[in-house]
Amino acid sequence: MSVTLHVYDLSQGMASQMSPALLGKQIGGIWHTGIVVFGREYYFGGGICVDAPGTTPYGSPLKEHVIGSTSKSSEEFLAFLRSVSSRFTMGTYNLFEHNCNNFSDECSRFLTGKGIPDYIINLPSEVLSTSMGQMIRPMIDSMQNGIRDASIGHEVNLGNGRGSAPLPK
Repeated sequence: MSVTLHVYDLSQGMASQMSPALLGKQIGGIWHTGIVVFGREYYFGGGICVDAPGTTPYGSPLKEHVIGSTSKSSEEFLAFLRSVSSRFTMGTYNLFEHNCNNFSDECSRFLTGKGIPDYIINLPSEVLSTSMGQMIRPMIDSMQNGIRDASIGHEVNLGNGRGSAPLPK
């Protein structure tokens, strides 16, 4: 079974255009990711969420990275999601420190033994290492409220009392 990473740019191109002037370095986007496996796209947007691939609240993916293949079953993956669900909730979400990319990385490592690309997982520390990154952190922190709101109703019900979307068949 193939495992693919869908990559979305939450800034819709603004980060690429404005980052040299604002940060003193080029960044390609403000990345949101989801893992596509077993015919569904799984992502963390304030809870573990699931949708048909490419139909998340974040629009169409800007990039797709084939991570590899998995020998895990869908049942094993759902058991994994249940086991990590208490660490990926609305209350634990943080755009810089515990975000969708951390979730995608953990899923990717469980499914394939490989993490997601470094340019995605290292972006928060790269941005925050700049003086402007520290200055704009409060604005970006406020963006996470929008991410949380967009994900309401898409959380997968893992049988743990959280989420409203049914388990995938």
